[in-house]
Amino acid sequence: MSPDILVWHRDDLRLRDNPALAAAAADGDAHPLFVFDPHFYRSSRVCDSRLAFLHECLDELADAYERRGGDLAYRHGDPREIINDLLAEGVVDRVYLNATTTAGYARQRDTALVDRPEVQVFSDDAIVRTGDSREGWQEQAEAYFEDDRHDPPETVAGNVASTTDIESITTEYDLSPTKRRQYRGGCASARERLADFADAIGDYVGGISAPAKAERRTSHLSAYFKFGCLSLREAYQCVDERGDGRAVDMFTSRLYWNRHFTQKLADNPAATERAVNPVFRGMNRKRHDPELAAAWKRGETGFPMVDASMRALEETGWLNFRMRAMCASFFTYILRCWWKEGADWFYRHLIDADPAINYQQWQMQSGLVGVHPLRIYNPHKQVRENDPDGAFIKKYVPELEDLPATFLDDPSKAPLSVQENHDVNIGKDYPYPVVDFEQRREEARETWAALDDRAKEALTDPKIRRRASLSSRHDDREQRDESEGQATLDDFSS
Repeated sequence: MSPDILVWHRDDLRLRDNPALAAAAADGDAHPLFVFDPHFYRSSRVCDSRLAFLHECLDELADAYERRGGDLAYRHGDPREIINDLLAEGVVDRVYLNATTTAGYARQRDTALVDRPEVQVFSDDAIVRTGDSREGWQEQAEAYFEDDRHDPPETVAGNVASTTDIESITTEYDLSPTKRRQYRGGCASARERLADFADAIGDYVGGISAPAKAERRTSHLSAYFKFGCLSLREAYQCVDERGDGRAVDMFTSRLYWNRHFTQKLADNPAATERAVNPVFRGMNRKRHDPELAAAWKRGETGFPMVDASMRALEETGWLNFRMRAMCASFFTYILRCWWKEGADWFYRHLIDADPAINYQQWQMQSGLVGVHPLRIYNPHKQVRENDPDGAFIKKYVPELEDLPATFLDDPSKAPLSVQENHDVNIGKDYPYPVVDFEQRREEARETWAALDDRAKEALTDPKIRRRASLSSRHDDREQRDESEGQATLDDFSS
């Protein structure tokens, strides 16, 4: 008699290229399950729109199982208790799940389950979880992307009973999504988006840094990767089939960066809570200004590129990398605020919020690692270089819509006659800059320079050095400017 195998879905909401599901179907009868965990529905770090995206992913996953003769079971509660009960009651004989890399509560929850003898974890994701992650990481990552994908099962049993449904969960937690999202969640939607992006891959070049272009020309696959509607391997192979070329190299390098940051979180789960380099722990906490932090969150700092980015984040749940980096740099260096509050704000509002990428990018952009050159983005310069016609700013900061683009890098310098002629009153309709950028930038450089020797000394500790960077060759490549070129496999070598 075939064993009944529970397949616990978490961030792998797909049938294609799903190692745990493929193994369960091969070894016995697969019974898929998703558990609505109250911890995440009550968390202040998860917005309703991200949960709505999750529910769309589950809708499509359930449809895919139904087409194969099975059902996706839904349960509500602590997954540890639910899965332990299913095993104890003999409803299922084994539990298969895919390895994931996370931190905090989710890591503690999963660790409590994987030690059971009935639980088997599948780690086909390029992440090294034992030993030295630097040893052969490049080869392992490359093998992952090049290997054959796991075929979806033709039939699925799915006999575990559901005790709730999406509508009940939505009602119980009073979910009210408000963000204006461009794409629907789900594996079918992910593959459609991937195909459209691959067909227009040439547009990717020159469409990354400028936020208005990025809204149209980047892949917008990150949320699908976050929920596992699409494996990185499937995306890599789909785009790689387009042949060689700068656009293909640019995109596939970002898939390697995804694995790179995930590896770093696997090496150091505390990176979501505290600075990688101990010299910078507590940086800015004592001088953190709640009023400046609140102005940043509202998009009312008087720096239009920062404000447009923050409003876009809250309105859409997405922001291109260059603007994410600029906002983080501004929050830490210029406003002198504590990085963790800013990172948590981003994590709450991003539909594609990935703890590995979000928190470690924040640490890099906030100068908390100690292996990257100090980089303080100039929001005035970012307007001139990446939004010269003001398309992005005027879209998200409508109070500046009639102001000539010439003055959008610093509206406070617009002559009163220009303000009057264009019906804009700086100081009333739109705020003056909340701080002096040039002064704050120089002071930040002095502050970090004073700690540079101590930070480098801390990195002589092999454990800290390992957490600070995966690459042992050119650590400053992690901070490479997009305009200067793209990462290659050599950047990840040990």
